[in-house]
Amino acid sequence: MSDLFAYDREREKKSAAKVRALEALLIEKGVIGSDSVDAVLSHFESVAGPFNGARLVARAWRDPAFKQRLIDDTPAAIAEMDFPQGMDGAEGEHMKAVANEPGVHNLVICTLCSCYPWPILGLPPYWYKDPVFRARGVREPRAVLREFGVSLSDETQVRVWDSSAQIRWFVVPDRPAGTEDLTEDELVALVTPESLMGVALARSAQRPA
Repeated sequence: MSDLFAYDREREKKSAAKVRALEALLIEKGVIGSDSVDAVLSHFESVAGPFNGARLVARAWRDPAFKQRLIDDTPAAIAEMDFPQGMDGAEGEHMKAVANEPGVHNLVICTLCSCYPWPILGLPPYWYKDPVFRARGVREPRAVLREFGVSLSDETQVRVWDSSAQIRWFVVPDRPAGTEDLTEDELVALVTPESLMGVALARSAQRPA
């Protein structure tokens, strides 16, 4: 799906070279340590990432009362989870969940830049920051969703939520049919980062991760 807005390999190579040069300069000047970047990458591989969002959604699917708390007061509901400390910081300030429901599909974008709930979704993908995606997400959200493989009926309302430094949105996708007997861990495997952004549906029970 993200290939729709992918950058060519040369652009990524050039960006990576600039990052390495900047990192080397900052280390030389004593601004950061030699292990600082690795520590940040490790944080987003094991502490903050879409695995947290998947656990929130799986809990919400199994517990309607928790789902309602997640919608009504997202930070308080997140605090109920056994997540690492600091989930409300480092781009996690003012997180807010919105749930898909019959007749309503939600899409999250950031028209200004790339505001994103990092503790729940990890680092934003390149295409999320692409000006084309951001502009078209507002102007023609149904067309964008179709290109991502989400075809909605004309009766389904599409709500577009604009993330910012004040509110960082994420989506509670619809629970796939036929998952009533799945455990919470099995449900976690059905939740993708894209479904938490609204550009995809959760995986079906027949396609576990």
